[in-house]
Amino acid sequence: MTDNPFPNRTGSFFSRTLVLCLLMVSWNLFAQERPPQHGQRPATLVIADAMMVDGVGTPAEGPVDIVIQNERIMQVRRAREGADYRASADAIIDARDKYVLPGFINMHAHLMDERAGMEMPFQYQFNLWLGAGITTLRDVGSDYQKALAQKRLSAEGKIAAPRMFLYFWCPGGDNEKAIREKVRELKTLGADGLKCHQMDRDTYRIVADEAAKLGLKLAHHVGVKDANAWDDAAVGTASIEHWYGVPDAALHGVQQFPADFNHSNELHRFRYAGRLWREADPERLQEVLSTLVDSGVAWDPTFCIYEACRDLQRALGQPWFTEYLHPALEKFFTPSPEYHGSFFWGWTNTDEVYWKENYRIWMQAVRDFADMGGIVTTGEDAGFIYQMFGFGYLRELELHEEAGFHPLEVIQHATYNSATV
Repeated sequence: MTDNPFPNRTGSFFSRTLVLCLLMVSWNLFAQERPPQHGQRPATLVIADAMMVDGVGTPAEGPVDIVIQNERIMQVRRAREGADYRASADAIIDARDKYVLPGFINMHAHLMDERAGMEMPFQYQFNLWLGAGITTLRDVGSDYQKALAQKRLSAEGKIAAPRMFLYFWCPGGDNEKAIREKVRELKTLGADGLKCHQMDRDTYRIVADEAAKLGLKLAHHVGVKDANAWDDAAVGTASIEHWYGVPDAALHGVQQFPADFNHSNELHRFRYAGRLWREADPERLQEVLSTLVDSGVAWDPTFCIYEACRDLQRALGQPWFTEYLHPALEKFFTPSPEYHGSFFWGWTNTDEVYWKENYRIWMQAVRDFADMGGIVTTGEDAGFIYQMFGFGYLRELELHEEAGFHPLEVIQHATYNSATV
């Protein structure tokens, strides 16, 4: 038997810049003559005697020693007391009887410094995200100037915050030239990608073509427009957000809206969104899913953000609200046409019954998509519909398990899969 049965993870997910989430790991150093290391970045760090879940869907292995140099994982070795790399390390984390896994990636975040006209500091979000094990986030639509400033501060280590990738809002325009110029402008400003929302097919295809030339990935909240999942497959969208556009592409015609339906009325919008999946043709839906998989489009379902629609009482009584709900969020969550996602002024039990069925079909579609080889990711979309930052993300992981995924698959969604999109 060799002394090192665990190969170095060079070129794999583990060779990326260090993003570790330590679950219940004590930060006490081994009993050695070493000064405290809290608040410092040691050049060489060893996480010793850990059980490791690597994020690719395989079971835990260990105990292992993880050797990190200059914030990059350089080696994963069988744990060995007295090893040279332990003796020469600047700091050691004792992870005996603990688990270590890659940091979680929040694929659907929004940076916010106010809600309902009240100030809410960015650090409030960052603390909750970090506390939930989120070390990387993809912002999919915020004030880009403020977001760029926070991204720089995080990269420079001047604030405690996750690493950030910023997807700016997709541009519109009066003509093709103007749209393409705007895409190029956003790239120059520092966009890592684009988030498109409620965009007609022709505009979306122009944006997608120009973005592809510039290496900008697209996250698409399809909305109720003529574009749908077939268009995402055609242009190579990086990820579909929520589920909009997927069941729509499997309809025979259009959804059966009532005569008095008004899409601008969010009570109407979300009431009938809960009745959409049941209208999708099952066979045609399988064709849609297969085409998305073949085109490399990932799916970021954000199950958690609509959960209040199927159980409002649960959403209202979340226990962490008592100590962690910011007054600005509390005000924003109050049912009102003024606040996006606060549409529960006329919600009924009938709406919840439809939404429960909606979830059943939706979750099965995500499970089928994954079984076909599709990439499923995890995001929370918190700050709306009674979901708090961090807590919403952890609920998202639970809902992926409800959708039929093994906990190891859920961790894969939250780490490896999200890192690949």
